[in-house]
Amino acid sequence: MGFFGSVGDRVVGAPSILAADFANLAEEVRRVEAGGAELVHFDVMDNHFVPNLSVGPAVAAALVASTDLPVDAHLQVMRPDSLIPALVEAGVASIQVQPESTPHLHRTLEAIKNAGLDAGCALSPTMSPSVLEYAWPYLDYVNVMSVSPGFGGQAFIPEMVGKVRRLREMTDLPIQVDGGITEETAPLMVAAGARVLVAGSAVFRGDRAARMRGIVEAGEGALGPA
Repeated sequence: MGFFGSVGDRVVGAPSILAADFANLAEEVRRVEAGGAELVHFDVMDNHFVPNLSVGPAVAAALVASTDLPVDAHLQVMRPDSLIPALVEAGVASIQVQPESTPHLHRTLEAIKNAGLDAGCALSPTMSPSVLEYAWPYLDYVNVMSVSPGFGGQAFIPEMVGKVRRLREMTDLPIQVDGGITEETAPLMVAAGARVLVAGSAVFRGDRAARMRGIVEAGEGALGPA
């Protein structure tokens, strides 16, 4: 069973290292782990699918070697298939792709799963969940982007709460949310059905451990009585 198969109904903190201090990445991850982080979100951007250019398999391998936390790679690139083998070799635990970035989504997801990793799809804000209608058998999780892909520090898009709610009606797979996640927005997403909270700027602009813990606890507060 991969990481996402173990999520269940608990709230998971997943810091996005896009907002971290890259000169001290290993220490940054140790700090958020002290705040209860269970997963590291790793954005790969190519300056084509999105305007930004970030990190790739070499940095992923260094990160995997420096932490016991699973690393979840989010491919915001035009040719995701070309990066899958190198990220598998780097040791990431899961890979998610944007459905609009690949002409053969089934083939892409099968390549990830055949390598023994969890496979996910990330939905841009205006992309309907219906695009996944025939992809469910090949998915282990879904990421609802609550900002446009490409940059950290963007404002939360409130309509994405309803999108999470709609996805929860469609699937029992774990729902991850990414973008503008704070102590204020985390409860909204958890109440709608999300369980994996990706947070970047809200975590890495302050006391890393305290901010990670605060977001997870705020999300847990929306679960209601056990």
